[in-house]
Amino acid sequence: MPDKARPETATLLPPIKVETLVNGGAGLARHEGRVIFIPHTAAGDNVRCRITKSKKHYAEAELVEIIEPADQRRIPNCPVAGICGGCQWQHLPYSEQLIWKNKLFRETLTRQCGVDPDRVLPIVPAPNEWNYRSRVQVKCHNSSAGFITGFYQSKSHSVVAIDSCPIIAAGLNGLLAELRQIFNQTPFANQIHQFDLAIDDEQKRSVTIHYPGENTDLLAEHLRAARLDADLLIKMGAANSLTTVQGSGVLQIQVDDPQLRLNYAAGSFAQVNLEQNRSLVATVLALANLSGKEDLVDLYCGMGNFSLPLARMCGRITGIEESPASITFARQNAIHNQIKNSSFLCAPAEKGLREILKHQAIELILLDPPRQGATGVIKEITQNPVSKLIYVSCDPQTLARDLKQLIAHGYELISSQPFDMFPQTHHCESVTLLQRK
Repeated sequence: MPDKARPETATLLPPIKVETLVNGGAGLARHEGRVIFIPHTAAGDNVRCRITKSKKHYAEAELVEIIEPADQRRIPNCPVAGICGGCQWQHLPYSEQLIWKNKLFRETLTRQCGVDPDRVLPIVPAPNEWNYRSRVQVKCHNSSAGFITGFYQSKSHSVVAIDSCPIIAAGLNGLLAELRQIFNQTPFANQIHQFDLAIDDEQKRSVTIHYPGENTDLLAEHLRAARLDADLLIKMGAANSLTTVQGSGVLQIQVDDPQLRLNYAAGSFAQVNLEQNRSLVATVLALANLSGKEDLVDLYCGMGNFSLPLARMCGRITGIEESPASITFARQNAIHNQIKNSSFLCAPAEKGLREILKHQAIELILLDPPRQGATGVIKEITQNPVSKLIYVSCDPQTLARDLKQLIAHGYELISSQPFDMFPQTHHCESVTLLQRK
């Protein structure tokens, strides 16, 4: 019988107790010998839940009622926590979130890679658990109640309306309120489905409006008349062509000491937690432990977040990035910060690395891949090993997969440290140092 037709789907279970939390943020309970995963629960909760997906050895469920809450549970700060798909752990005190992130990260590496637990360092807490997000994609919907903004409900495309979000920067909440007012009851509201909001270290704000409709000139005129204190861009049509309405669309982050000022385009990648990013960069610099003569490669380098601070400490560094816009900014950032021992190559990471390793001896490779990890790059490294690797990861599962390959091919894990870049969620950043045996 197909899973979707299993008769117990949508069944309301009798009260069960949540035993622990798992990767992905859900609580784990058991019923009649089968594991049940229940989001938005805490270890120790006694709950009633309803099965939503049934498999042979486990089931997924939705929380229906907390019969007896765990001692450590708190009241979420947000009225739609547990409904909106953005946060999973607002019901846990921040100290408790850190305990679980630390535990789950350590277990992932020790169980999947055989890493010595003593080499997994304690998590670095975020300076602020609220209002830390500097970038956010907000969904829009024109309803009978007016123009609403918010986030998709978990596992759906239904927009959960919010007036403000406690984890995004205060300046972006203010901007969001202005945008709702500007577009409510206008002809544009039906065709606007997303805002990309960002704020930088100088508190400069930008908004990119996703608008597949016609009359772009009228929309631009409407925006200019609103006199928003933000750079304004419109992303149009299937080709996602970008039109700048107001301002430059250029934002800035600050890293290292003495300070480097790095520009990037609104919509390009930058870490969402700007304060914690500075801690991450400082940790990478310390782990690199450079003499000033080494040749380095920075894969997935973006606008130079790691490349340019590292350039101050090495002989030469090459940054590799697939995004032409990010490479352009990396080159400009090197010039503006008077860094002359860096070069930047626009190419897929594995292809660019392969070309460099043909012609250069590299002492250190730093990689900061997207969530899916770096399978192709890991293959290149195992075939052409270098003495030292620093792996910055935003996903412990793909990190463990890649580390397992590196360890099997002669690399020793020296240290791995999680960083909490995303309070109120289960997500975890990390930086891992490996050395060739």
